[in-house]
Amino acid sequence: MADPVQTAPIEEERPHIMQQVLENPFLLLFLGVAMPTVIYIVWGVMEIVGIPIAK
Repeated sequence: MADPVQTAPIEEERPHIMQQVLENPFLLLFLGVAMPTVIYIVWGVMEIVGIPIAK
């Protein structure tokens, strides 16, 4: 007699998206360069906008 536990097909689970991101070194490199660049550009634009106009 066959065991019902062994007859069921084994389904492979796909890794979560965060695990895929953390396992990809090139994506981590891109994010490590792009995120600070965007933050500093936004920060710089905010500083320039905050300068009062000379009369």
